[in-house]
Amino acid sequence: MKQVYIINENHPKLLLFFAGWAADETPFKQYHPKDTDYMICYDYRTPDFDTSVFDRYRQINVVAWSMGVWAGSLILSQVPREKIFSIAFNGSTSPIDNLEGIPVQTYQATFDGLTPASLQKFLRRMCKDSNAYKAFMEITPRRDFDEIKEELRLIRERYFEMFGNMEHKGYDEETEERFQENFERYEYDYDYAFIGSNDRIFPPENLEMNHDNLMCNNVILTDSAHYDASMFRFLLQDMWEMPIDDFMHHLKSINIE
Repeated sequence: MKQVYIINENHPKLLLFFAGWAADETPFKQYHPKDTDYMICYDYRTPDFDTSVFDRYRQINVVAWSMGVWAGSLILSQVPREKIFSIAFNGSTSPIDNLEGIPVQTYQATFDGLTPASLQKFLRRMCKDSNAYKAFMEITPRRDFDEIKEELRLIRERYFEMFGNMEHKGYDEETEERFQENFERYEYDYDYAFIGSNDRIFPPENLEMNHDNLMCNNVILTDSAHYDASMFRFLLQDMWEMPIDDFMHHLKSINIE
């Protein structure tokens, strides 16, 4: 996993952003959260993470998006929670799952059919409309295609190795015990979850199922697409300038329920 500082000015707080599959810092380095350092994490071919970052700051505010919700949960479940405030956006802690994530066959079909052309179709589905897609293509990640295809494969392999493929029934007792140990070890509930009704990557109803342990007021339903520039401007910049009362009021204003 890569950890890239966008702002590194020895502030007492850190905004830690776990981006999605195939991402890099390019679409997100335009944001400048106030009075905080800012780090972006991406490339989940390996789970390696330098946890010393948690010792450096008084407060860690976490935003995790898409596949970063799962990658972030693996890290956050292993560190003290007292100084962490975390938000999930359009992602699941069970990312390849028929009930709580991307359905298994959909994920497999995406991998099997992944070409540079199908990747562009995937990026188009991430965006709400053609204008949003054109804007995203101006700041699209600059990663090698073979690298991101390998990332998609390794995410699937690591997830099934740790937690199992619910469509495969050939587990023995020892394997089941290992899966259960991993579920308990890496279980993590985000403080807030934002779910976009126009998400065409993760089914919104699956995300609601995944985050059903949260209090209802902490699950915020919006009209966002999977990638939504206005939501990222809020989550990675504007919200950190709001007094707490203004923040809570804003949450009510974007909830579509």
